[in-house]
Amino acid sequence: MPGVKRERDDSVGVLTLDEPSSLNAMTPDLLGDLAAAIGEMTGDPKIRALVLTGAGRGFCSGQNLKAAAILGDDIVAGVMRYYWPTFQALRECRVPVVVAVNGVAAGGGFSLAMAGDMIVAARSATFIQVFSRIALVPDLGSTWLLPRLVGRQRALELMLTNEPLSADRAREWGLVRDVFDDAALLDGALALARRLASGPTRALVATRHLIEQSEHSGYAEQFRREIETQAEIRRTADALEGRNAFLEKRAARFSGR
Repeated sequence: MPGVKRERDDSVGVLTLDEPSSLNAMTPDLLGDLAAAIGEMTGDPKIRALVLTGAGRGFCSGQNLKAAAILGDDIVAGVMRYYWPTFQALRECRVPVVVAVNGVAAGGGFSLAMAGDMIVAARSATFIQVFSRIALVPDLGSTWLLPRLVGRQRALELMLTNEPLSADRAREWGLVRDVFDDAALLDGALALARRLASGPTRALVATRHLIEQSEHSGYAEQFRREIETQAEIRRTADALEGRNAFLEKRAARFSGR
């Protein structure tokens, strides 16, 4: 059945958008299934990182226009009802999320890729905003996420010209962490996810939360917030293990607790 494929690789959950005939174009059903899959995977304490990728020739080609009618006449209410929960689930996920972009990430698909914590890409991958080509503005979080990842000037360049961004250029700009040959993409994504899964995942996710809060905070406010978070995190089992391992001059064995 089309939807989102769920698989496990030890402590890593692998979620695959599985509607390749449309290049995994977004529909309320597909994104609803993705939100459900994230909930199912992260509900298992043994899962300590996620990989999100797409089946077939593309990661996600954006909105499926044939399904747009489901959103109703009030597009704001429709998008917030059907799409926002999925993006929120990615941004607030209790474990790190690696997005493996194969092929095109266009429009809302570009936004979906940016909602994870780190992006890796196949060498054939391309990123394109698309919106102004059809006299629309970027949406699904693009105007918040993209300038923070590549800077204002480059974000405007992509949004105003609709020029595709290659995987290699995306890495040069800091959007993508690694570029792999197409056949090696999933292995590369899993290697990174396993590395994150073996780490102190509560501290990693708390770090993500602090970074996002810093966008709206002054220096003094953020300084205090960091210490408040530190005071909480330092009581975790992983923090105790990290300190003991440092003192005992051995590699830490983190459990995610």
